[in-house]
Amino acid sequence: MRKTGFTGSLARIAAVHPWRTITAWVVVLAVSFVAAGSLGDVLVDGGNLSVETESETAEQIWGEHFEASGAPQEYVLVESDGLTTDDPAFSATVTALVGELRALETVEGTASYLDGAPGMTSSDGTVALIVVTLTGDGDSSALAAPVVEKVNEADAVAGFRVTTIGNGSVNTEFNDLAEETLQRGEMLGIPAALIILVVVFGAAVAAGIPLLLAIVSIVVAVGLTAVVGQIMDLSTFVMNMITMIGLAVGIDYSLFVVQRFREERAKGSPVVEAIERAGDSATRAVFFSGITVVIALMGLLYMPDTVMRSLGTGAIVVVIAALAAALTLLPAILGLLGDRVDRGRIPFLGRTTYHEGGGRFWHRITEVVTARPVISMVLAGGLLIAAAVPYLTLNTGQNFIESLPEDSDSRHAWTLLNEEFDTGSFYTSIVVDGSLDDPAVAAAVGGLVAALEAEDGYGEVYATPSADGEIVSVDAVTKLDPSTVEAGDAIVRLRTGIIPGAFDGLDTGVYVTGGAANTVDYVDVINGRTPVIFVFVLGLSFVLLMMVFRSIVVPLKAIVMNLLSVGASYGLLVAVFQHGFGAELFGFQQTDVIEAWIPLFLFAVLFGLSMDYHIFLLSRIKEHYDLTGDNDGSVAFGLGSTGAIITGAALIMVAVFGGFAAGDLVMFQQMGFGLAVAVILDATVVRSVLVPATMKLLGERNWYLPTWLEWLPQIHIEGRREPVVLPVPVPEAA
Repeated sequence: MRKTGFTGSLARIAAVHPWRTITAWVVVLAVSFVAAGSLGDVLVDGGNLSVETESETAEQIWGEHFEASGAPQEYVLVESDGLTTDDPAFSATVTALVGELRALETVEGTASYLDGAPGMTSSDGTVALIVVTLTGDGDSSALAAPVVEKVNEADAVAGFRVTTIGNGSVNTEFNDLAEETLQRGEMLGIPAALIILVVVFGAAVAAGIPLLLAIVSIVVAVGLTAVVGQIMDLSTFVMNMITMIGLAVGIDYSLFVVQRFREERAKGSPVVEAIERAGDSATRAVFFSGITVVIALMGLLYMPDTVMRSLGTGAIVVVIAALAAALTLLPAILGLLGDRVDRGRIPFLGRTTYHEGGGRFWHRITEVVTARPVISMVLAGGLLIAAAVPYLTLNTGQNFIESLPEDSDSRHAWTLLNEEFDTGSFYTSIVVDGSLDDPAVAAAVGGLVAALEAEDGYGEVYATPSADGEIVSVDAVTKLDPSTVEAGDAIVRLRTGIIPGAFDGLDTGVYVTGGAANTVDYVDVINGRTPVIFVFVLGLSFVLLMMVFRSIVVPLKAIVMNLLSVGASYGLLVAVFQHGFGAELFGFQQTDVIEAWIPLFLFAVLFGLSMDYHIFLLSRIKEHYDLTGDNDGSVAFGLGSTGAIITGAALIMVAVFGGFAAGDLVMFQQMGFGLAVAVILDATVVRSVLVPATMKLLGERNWYLPTWLEWLPQIHIEGRREPVVLPVPVPEAA
C-alpha cells in the first residue's frame, strides 16, 4: 500500500475542518461577486487580430493620410405596402422620425429624400432611406442604441415597417442574441443536468452537490475574469464560455468524486477515510484530467484574436475554479453531510449499491466487445471515419448578417438596402499607395473603378485622393454579406486578378480592406496557426499521459481515439450546417460557412473533455491491473465501474451544450452542436467499444514503456492498492 497523495491529504484536511474550508470559500465567493460587477466595463464587442494583415496595413496607411471621420452611420429604412413617399402620411411619418433622430445627442446629422438628397427612395417609391451619421469615436453599439430605440418606436406605427442597419445596430442585435442564448442555455441545461444527476445518484442531496459546485465555480471564474480583463481585451462572448464550460466540468468533476465517496462508504470505510480515499483516487484523476483540459485550452491563447483568447481565458479560469472547488470545497461538504448525502432518495432510483465488477449492463457490453475485438474496432472506427468524411468540404469564414434569424430586423434592413439602393452600410476599400498626379497611377485607378463597377457584388464605386495627394482610397459598396463564400471569393479575385491586372507594370502598393477582406485575412491567420496548436496540445498531452500511465501505448491510443471523435464531430457539423442535412429537424439555420474559430475551438475543448473520460476510465483499469495483473479482467472492471457514471456525465454535458445550441445565433448553434455530438460519440463509440476492443487486442502491451524511459517521474492517479474486503450485491440495473 502506498502513502496518501496530496489530493487525498488535502481532502482529509478539508473534511476534518469543514467549517474553516467553507468559510474561506464564502470569502472567495464574496470577493468574486464584487469583482464580477466590473466585468461589463472591460468587455468589448467582436474581436480583432493582433498581427499585421493586408487589411490592417490598408487601414494603417489610410489612417496616416485621411482624417478619421469618427462618424459611424446607421441606414434607417421606412417602408409601406400601400403608400408611396409622395403621400402626405408617408412624408409625415418620415418627417417625425427625422426630427426625433436629429434631437438625439449621439446623432450628428441625417439625410433623406426630404432634404432633396438623390437616391434616397426606392424605384417604386414605397421605401425611404434615412442616413443617420453618429457622433464621436465611441463604441458603435452605444452610439446607435438611441437610434435603435427610436426606430423600434416608429416601427410600432400601423402601416409602416421601420428598420435599421449599421455596425452599431448589428452588434447590438448579436449581443442581445448572445445574452438570450446564455439565458436559454442556463434554463435548459441546469434543469436537465439536475434530472440526470438525480437518475445517476438516486438521491436529491447527492444530485444537488455537483450543481452547487458548478455554480460556485462559475461565480469565482467570472470574478477572476473581471480581473484579467483589466490587463487584456476580452470579448462579450467570454460569459457564454464560462457558463457553458463551468456547468459541464463543474458538474462532471463533482459527479465522479461524490460517486467514489459513496462507493467507498458502501465498502465500509468511515466517512473521513472514504473522503480521503475518494480524494486519493477520483479527485486525483479529476486533477490530472483538468490539467489536460487546461493544456488543450492553452492552445487558444496562441491565437492573435480577441474572441479566441477570450474563449480560452474564460474556459481555463472556470476549469481551474472547478478543480479548486473539487479539491477543497467538495470534501468539506461531504465531511459535513456524511451519509446524509443520500437523503432524498428517489423510489426505484435509490437502490444502487456497489460491487467489485461494476454494473451488469456495462459488464455485458465489455464481454460482447472483447469477444470480437477486431470486428468491434473496425465497425466503431469505420463509423467515426465515415462521419468525418463531410469535413473534406469544409468552408470556414465568419457568419454575419445572413446568419441572423430570418425574422431579424437587421437582416431585413440589409436585404432591402441591397435590393433597392446603390449605397450601403459595408464597403470594400482599396488603398492605393500612389498619387493621381502620376498618369499611370490615375489610369490604373480608373481601370480598377471600371472593373469594380462591372462586378455584380458591388454597388456605388468612387475614388478619393487624400488631402496630401499621396494615396487614393477606392471604396465600393458591398452588396454581398461580407461573411459569405461569394464575398470571400470576390476578395480573392480582387487581390489576385483585378488589382494585378489594373496595376500591371506599376511598382505601387495596393491593399484591400473591409468586412470581407478582414474575414479572408482572419481565416488565413487561423489556418496558419492551427498546426502549431495541434502539435503543442498533442505533444504535451502525450507526455503527461505517458507519465501518468507509465506507457507509450496508452497515450498514443488516447490521442488517436480523441482525434477520431473530433473528426467525426467536424464532419457532422459540416453535414448539418453547410449541407443542411437535418438542419431543419434540429431547428438550426443552414449557412455557407462554419465559423473559422469553431474547428480549432472544438479541438481544444473536445480534446480536453475527451481526456477527462479517458483518464477516469483508464485510472480504474490501471488501479485494478496493478492489483491483479489481469488485463482482461481489469478492462471489464474499469468499464463496469465507470460506464454508468461516464454516461451520466456525458448526458449532462450534452444537455448543457444542447441548451446553447438551441439559441438563435448560428455561431452558438454550431458550437453547441459540435460539442454535444463529439461528447456523445466519445462516451459511447469510443469509451464503450474502441477502448475495450483495443485494450483486449493489445493485452499486456497496453502498459509497455521502453526501458530507456524508466527515468520518467511516476505520477499515480489510481486508488489505493488494497483488495476490497466487503463484498456488496450486484445492482439490479446499471
